[in-house]
Amino acid sequence: MSVVDLQELPAFLTAGQTLAGLDLGTKTIGLSVSDRGLSLATPRQVVMRKKFTQDAEALLAAFKRDNVGGIVIGLPVNMDGTEGPRAQSTRAFIRNLERLTDLPVAFWDERMSTVAAERALLEMDVSRKKRAERIDSAAAAFILQGALDRLRASGAASPAR
Repeated sequence: MSVVDLQELPAFLTAGQTLAGLDLGTKTIGLSVSDRGLSLATPRQVVMRKKFTQDAEALLAAFKRDNVGGIVIGLPVNMDGTEGPRAQSTRAFIRNLERLTDLPVAFWDERMSTVAAERALLEMDVSRKKRAERIDSAAAAFILQGALDRLRASGAASPAR
């Protein structure tokens, strides 16, 4: 696996492959997956954090199930644009995951993704309990959808066939 620029990510995909979106939290990992046309992100079941090895196994199994060819992970940048401890933790997670998979990864500035996901769930009148269960995957979908929209706007959304 290698870290690549978002614009390069579709070139690594083959026919039928999707992109995964990740929102890395301290207790859970939000997961979303794109459609094959790279236009729509759909939330998936969250991964409850345990140890890195178990987290990685759960993610890799999900990636295989959804025919994932690349990953977009939210990078928790501070509001002033600097990277703090959470961003360093995300980069460390990816460095560890690199040892286990060849999937390319692109970072996406996730500022305000959880806030936007919370707003969307509130607008859908989702109960507080259900929001707590779904917020991380909704944030992952928000992250991935932002990346997909950027790829489409730049003309880079067509996967290599």
